[in-house]
Amino acid sequence: ERMSAGGQMALTGDIDNYPGFDEGIDGFTLGMKMQQGAERFGARTRYAEITGIDLADKIKRVKTSSEELLAKTVVIATGANPRELGISNEQRLIGRGVHYCAHCDGRFYKDKTVVVVGGGNSAAADALYLSRLVKKVYLVHRRDTLKATKIYHEPLFQAENVEFVWNSVVEKFITENKVVGVKVKNLVDGKSNEIACDGAFISIGRMPVTAFLNNAVEIDKNGYIVADESTKTDIDGVYAVGDVRTKPFRQIATAVADGAMAAHMAESYLSEGVE
Repeated sequence: ERMSAGGQMALTGDIDNYPGFDEGIDGFTLGMKMQQGAERFGARTRYAEITGIDLADKIKRVKTSSEELLAKTVVIATGANPRELGISNEQRLIGRGVHYCAHCDGRFYKDKTVVVVGGGNSAAADALYLSRLVKKVYLVHRRDTLKATKIYHEPLFQAENVEFVWNSVVEKFITENKVVGVKVKNLVDGKSNEIACDGAFISIGRMPVTAFLNNAVEIDKNGYIVADESTKTDIDGVYAVGDVRTKPFRQIATAVADGAMAAHMAESYLSEGVE
């Protein structure tokens, strides 16, 4: 069974890094193809929102907006949503100059100018990746040094087309039906200025879709489900796969690997004779 926990669909934009599609494939189409493939082998799909969940007993109970489902095993694959800046017009401009995945959408900005917002590992990796595609990258960070690990510092500082905008935050998107610039405020002197750009990539972290669980499984300090490469959670028969679990690298290929592992682990668990 596949259910929504109220989270947004994570697969958006064109995907260049998933194998088997020479011309790339958009996330929605890839998701539908995967669903159809699973249904060919007997999987059934339910479209519903989870309203309650009880995983403590051997028979798990998942209440949805339309029914209650009973299961001996549960695989949680609700993903993580990009953290938004929370400024005016951000939602309306998604896909029209505002993006949250450089590897998905960066190729649309070849030889153009972009802004990357953030200072952690994801922002540094996005800025470095984009610097190899675009004409100019402005990296806007609210502090005066990167939070990203040192491995990113030297290549970013050496990139001739990367300019750092320290101690600053994006206040506003400047638009003409799409993003044509950003208004940036310096947190030290309070002054604002505008940066002309063709697009903005928001890289300030992600929010795992785990609130609906009400701590039914162990959650780490960042809200992700605690599960290693085995995908096993702290509850027998419950597994976490994809972006929702603790892991060092989040891409579709690694999520697919998680799914295969969870299926294997669930089968092994059931073969033990769970009553």
